[in-house]
Amino acid sequence: MGLNLSRVFISVVSLGLVTAARERVAAGPLPLTGVNIAGGEFWWSGNPKRKVHPQYGVNYSYPTRSEIDYFAAQGMNFFRYQFLWETLQPKPRTPLDKTDLARLRASVRFATSKELVVLLDPHDYARYYGTNIIGASRITAGDFADFWRRLALAFKDDSHVWFGLMNEPHNMPTQLWFDDANDAIAAIRAAGAKNMILVPGNSWTGAHSWLAENHEGSNAKHILSVKDPLNHWAIEVHQYLDADSSGTHRSVVRPAVGADRLRSFVTWCRQHHRRAVLGEFAVPVVPGAEEALNDMLQSMERDRDVWLGWTWWAAGARWGNYMFSLEPEHGQDKPQMAWLRPHLHGARLPAVSAGSAP
Repeated sequence: MGLNLSRVFISVVSLGLVTAARERVAAGPLPLTGVNIAGGEFWWSGNPKRKVHPQYGVNYSYPTRSEIDYFAAQGMNFFRYQFLWETLQPKPRTPLDKTDLARLRASVRFATSKELVVLLDPHDYARYYGTNIIGASRITAGDFADFWRRLALAFKDDSHVWFGLMNEPHNMPTQLWFDDANDAIAAIRAAGAKNMILVPGNSWTGAHSWLAENHEGSNAKHILSVKDPLNHWAIEVHQYLDADSSGTHRSVVRPAVGADRLRSFVTWCRQHHRRAVLGEFAVPVVPGAEEALNDMLQSMERDRDVWLGWTWWAAGARWGNYMFSLEPEHGQDKPQMAWLRPHLHGARLPAVSAGSAP
């Protein structure tokens, strides 16, 4: 029997929060647990001089049925899909590419038909063709809003589809990013879409640096300017456990590093009555990594009044020997899959009762 997602997510996500004391006593996995299935962003090198062009099945692809089935069978119900704005809309303010949109929709529909949640992720770092910062170049916030209006029209009838506005904005004024986000949110709602929206911060949307004051401006301050007429949005942050939180080193600092780096962000969310998703995190197979991963996920489960869920970075058939890849190899699970399994909710969405007023 299918779930009424609007009812479920009003309960799970609405910002009339159940008190922290009640929520934190609940044990077990978070409601939404899953993985990024990368591949749609692979064709763009970030160097426009190379003049790379997308060729489906050659230098980019979307999640396949077998990938979705595999991860759902492991107990995952939340899938973050990577793609590029430039693939779907090669020129600003033009119709979305029909062929590519059909490919993406077919993959998404297969997942959502199984009552799995798909988080759409334009993996563009608040750029267009790599160098055009949205709102600070010839690519305007209006161009970005036009893209999201068209994408929202394509997916607005499926409440299992969530809209992640952008992957990891960085090196831009923080208020500029949230101005861009507000224009996109307004366009999504004007299109009649009631889907859940996830809003990332600037500075790679790091949880550990959420409150940091710098020349660009802190996320903690400027995200308070976000406006959604439906108030149906949450924050997306990322967090890695290596020395500089970049996720580029085959190391884990110490067992409690993850929980420690999330703590100030969680406290801020409680103070401002916001909820969040950890959109990227991972650990390599090194001594101490399993312990650190378990400690961080247990802390999130205790802090479930803030956390809606998480998606591991990453899976997808194009990674090769990437240290974080969850893609099975020769029919064998990756070691990290066993580490995650105790924290997986299960492939079906949770049956959440109506929430209480604050």
